Amino acid sequence: MNNEKIKLFLIDDDALFLKLLEIEFLENADFDIETYATGELCMSNLSHNPDVIILDYHLDGIVKNAMNGMETLDKIKAYNPDIPVVMLSSQDKIDVAINCMHHRAFDYVVKSETAFIRLQKIISTIFRYKKMEKELSWYMDRM
Repeated sequence: MNNEKIKLFLIDDDALFLKLLEIEFLENADFDIETYATGELCMSNLSHNPDVIILDYHLDGIVKNAMNGMETLDKIKAYNPDIPVVMLSSQDKIDVAINCMHHRAFDYVVKSETAFIRLQKIISTIFRYKKMEKELSWYMDRM
């Protein structure tokens, strides 16, 4: 991304986990980070054009009747299907992960001591894909 900071949205209703995640990303890479406690807040700020969104699966701890992570994922994809969304959950159930992928999540990560390392690798993969897509597009334009 040519020395541009990666704009990263972090959405989680667990304020402590959200802050820990933000600190980890800021200490380990050059990100422009926006954090939100609800899916509604994320949606109202999508015009900030995030490069990647990391989204909690539940999102039900702060506001009663707030959108859950799956509803938020669907709305993000309706707004812009090209924004990569990584779902994050404390649930280590394969059916939950598969459901997220059916709703067009880029990946699914279980909250654990290795979650941050997995998230870093996934973000690197996303930008490798984006670079390959640009190169392919450039090549196809020349044909």
